[in-house]
Amino acid sequence: MRRAPNSFIHTTWRLLRAVAAAISLLVLAAPLVSSLVSSVARAQEPIRIGTFLAVTGDGAFLGAPALATLKLYVDLVNAQGGLLGRRFELIQYDVGIDTRAAQTAVRRLIDKDQVDVIIGGSTTGGSMAVIPMIEQAGVPFIALAGSASIIAPVRKWVFKTSPTERLACAKILADIAKRGITKIALLSGDDGFGRSMSQHCRNLAGPSGIVIVADEVYRSRTRRVSRQMQRIRRNSDVAALINIGFGGTTAFITQRFRAMKFEVPLYQTHTAATQDFLDLAGPAAEGVRMPVAPLVLSAKLEDGDPVKPVIRSYNNLYRKRWDVLPSVYGGYAHDAIQIVIAAIRTARTTNKAALRRTIESTRGLVGTNGVYRINTDDHLGLDLSSLRMAEIRSGTWEPVD
Repeated sequence: MRRAPNSFIHTTWRLLRAVAAAISLLVLAAPLVSSLVSSVARAQEPIRIGTFLAVTGDGAFLGAPALATLKLYVDLVNAQGGLLGRRFELIQYDVGIDTRAAQTAVRRLIDKDQVDVIIGGSTTGGSMAVIPMIEQAGVPFIALAGSASIIAPVRKWVFKTSPTERLACAKILADIAKRGITKIALLSGDDGFGRSMSQHCRNLAGPSGIVIVADEVYRSRTRRVSRQMQRIRRNSDVAALINIGFGGTTAFITQRFRAMKFEVPLYQTHTAATQDFLDLAGPAAEGVRMPVAPLVLSAKLEDGDPVKPVIRSYNNLYRKRWDVLPSVYGGYAHDAIQIVIAAIRTARTTNKAALRRTIESTRGLVGTNGVYRINTDDHLGLDLSSLRMAEIRSGTWEPVD
């Protein structure tokens, strides 16, 4: 039998060694290749923004303009090529004012939809109900509801953009004191907002030099307020009345206030600063004062006001898209989505921890409500300038600051 030539054997061994080396390199490189493929895949995935709002039902006046605003700016970002080479995707659930529906929606946003950030919570109850799962999951959440309890105490993953009821009450009491009034009555709903704001007013009244001489509560879901208002009307010490409520009840109480021939000033809260209130209250609203977001006074802001160009741009874009002007509740969503956009641009990632840190470092971002200066101790970042005192005259708001 003839033996294979040495040269053939050597060539064969060299070939086998080369094949083995190539296989080893492939094995070693597999994790790196997989990682690169995953990174590319992630880079192509959309940036998912989740939201849960009261779009229909009793809270539609809160959630519908907020959703319209989020859709507007998501579409604008995508029309400009997205961020970080990725498109925005808005995932939304209509939860009404049902706290359990809010919890179900947020659990779905976290577990199934795997969103990068959540904007929403039209009501204080809905927002508070989802905070435990937000904190446990570690997802940045910007709430749109008004209560200070959402961010006080400070919670790591929770922020908000709407002025708190504490700021609103401070604004009202400052105006009352400026008018030389020292004795007032509170009339508040028994809902979360009413309970919270009325307590803030009680806490702030004394330091403001004001005494609460009547304090009445009504059922928020009914219009049975006549007895409470009669008791206030009979109290000769009352020199001004603050009604703490929202929705159609504010207009009803304003009408009852005029029908009962009260002779003291009536204050509503910032929640009544909507066109619906003006339409429903009608002539009875004349002379009513309330703290309002700068957006409400957009045409009457001074030229040097930093929020004026922001509001002008928002109004124009919103009206072009939806054929109406936005409400203050749309403004809260505007500021939230702008904070998110700025955070993604700054962080250059949608890593949740990095986004949270960047949101918490927001400084000098001008929104429709004011200039945000968020920090570790303040997850709102607004001051009293985020509300302006206004009086209704001839069916429109006039600044009185």
